[in-house]
Amino acid sequence: MSDPLDFQVNQVEPCPVTSTEQIPLTTEVTPIVATPLVTPTVKVPVVLAEPTLQIAVEADITLTPAATEIKRVKKNVFLNQVKLVPVAFARIGTTDFFAVTRAKLFVAGHIRKNIEYATAACNAALQDRIADVPFSGFTDLTFPQTLGGPTPILGISEFAEANFLNETTQMDARLDKAFFQNLVKYNEQPFGELVAANFFELDFSPVMAEPEGTFDTLREKIVLELTVKVLQVQQIRLGAGTSVITPVLTGLTPPVSPPTPTPTPTPPSNPCC
Repeated sequence: MSDPLDFQVNQVEPCPVTSTEQIPLTTEVTPIVATPLVTPTVKVPVVLAEPTLQIAVEADITLTPAATEIKRVKKNVFLNQVKLVPVAFARIGTTDFFAVTRAKLFVAGHIRKNIEYATAACNAALQDRIADVPFSGFTDLTFPQTLGGPTPILGISEFAEANFLNETTQMDARLDKAFFQNLVKYNEQPFGELVAANFFELDFSPVMAEPEGTFDTLREKIVLELTVKVLQVQQIRLGAGTSVITPVLTGLTPPVSPPTPTPTPTPPSNPCC
């Protein structure tokens, strides 16, 4: 028989904590007053383009200690810049504002890779290697991307100067007298937003390793399909026909089974023929 004292010693003591009982609150519907607007004007970010850029990079990554097998590679994209540089314009009516019709889109960033691999030891912990693979490049964009779609809008600043004659001689200029006029337009800077990244990757050792052999360099050839949004804050007027736009990203959307075709009924045979 066990000693009652031993039972008391081995018994688990409770671990109480202080609690506060919450007081129920009353809830009432807040009345609102709605003022109808036929065509409200808002200032919001407008999607100018949503391109998918194909980026190819190659990198050699050292592994210390040496590896015998790559177990898993996890990847993410970090963007340092998405910059739009306009190169062609079209004047908007008779104003001093211009719609951008063509531009260069500069993109730069890096792929963060987390590589898990096994070493030559028979019973060792997995090793972890983090590497940042940089990339940069540019592409051409034309606007509007779709018929009647939005374009980047820029107002051009202007500078004017007027000079005067010497009112005494009427024969030379007055260098000590001038009229200046400056018109400065402050524009909303187009900016980028990361949407999706699709990786196609081949990893291998530059020198083939024997079975159970080791290698300390991992060569990676990566094809990255990078989807970004290019936006600019603009003032627009809402109206009828507003639609919600969803991009179609090939290779990223889960596949959908095609509908089962309905069998065509067989016409009855004519017994007399």
